[in-house]
Amino acid sequence: MVRAVSLPPDSVVRAVTQDGSFRVIVALTTDTVKDIVAAQQVSGSTALRLGELVTGSVLVREAMAPTMRVQLVLQGANRGGTLVADSHPDGKNRGIVNLGGGREVTIGEGSLLQVLRTTAKGVHQGVVQIPKDSGVSGALMAYMQDSEQVASFISATTMPLGDSVGRSGGYFVQLLPEVDRSLLMIMTERLASFPPLDQLLADEGVTARSILDELLYGMPFAVTSESSIGFGCHCSQERLLASLASLPRTDIADMIKDNEPLEIKCDGCNKEYIVTPAELLAAIAPDASGALFGGGGTVGDA
Repeated sequence: MVRAVSLPPDSVVRAVTQDGSFRVIVALTTDTVKDIVAAQQVSGSTALRLGELVTGSVLVREAMAPTMRVQLVLQGANRGGTLVADSHPDGKNRGIVNLGGGREVTIGEGSLLQVLRTTAKGVHQGVVQIPKDSGVSGALMAYMQDSEQVASFISATTMPLGDSVGRSGGYFVQLLPEVDRSLLMIMTERLASFPPLDQLLADEGVTARSILDELLYGMPFAVTSESSIGFGCHCSQERLLASLASLPRTDIADMIKDNEPLEIKCDGCNKEYIVTPAELLAAIAPDASGALFGGGGTVGDA
């Protein structure tokens, strides 16, 4: 008889050393990544890079804007498609894959990483070229250094499982202004000899907290927050209608000219929505809806 193994749920934990030298964030994202990969119906290297990007978006949000939304956009080599990872403060995460006509999204010459995060004043964004042979983790470190002036070490890993994905997770070690040179040397040596993430994740009993304990072994620290994360989307009928209503009036008129319901699938979660012409017209300002049929001007005037 085979005993079922109860795997720990996905979570993210944040901590700071008591001497104010380091902030450390660890995320376990296995189920989140598996659900996102399944929703996007991708496999192979594209699925692995998407998993790493999703994990990276969680780490960056927790480090820079834990109460705000963070989105990472990876432009593939030679403009060969894009990967998008979206992380929200309520713990919901999603991904979107655009293969761009190719078979997979790879990192190589010309690959870029764009980071967008909401702030009280709007949206902050930065773009970095992905360093050669660095992968998602190296790209995130380059962004943090170049765009945020934050010295850090980041590791995000998604393990392969056949042609799909296995366990996923990552950690973010940030050097704080108060860091002492001797402690910096200790942490540098520790990270250099730290077991590879895929080796740690191979242990089915590993948790975000157990990885944190390993990273900060012998260093007094305080956990500042711990929360669950998972796959989720913020799409809704209302958001879809608002998005459709913002399109040019000529496009709206073309969509409803046959008076047939629109069947639209969310790019993030694949949920299907049906929008009737009447619903779409109701979402448009009264003066503009009349223009669609010439009652208050022409389509071009709307």
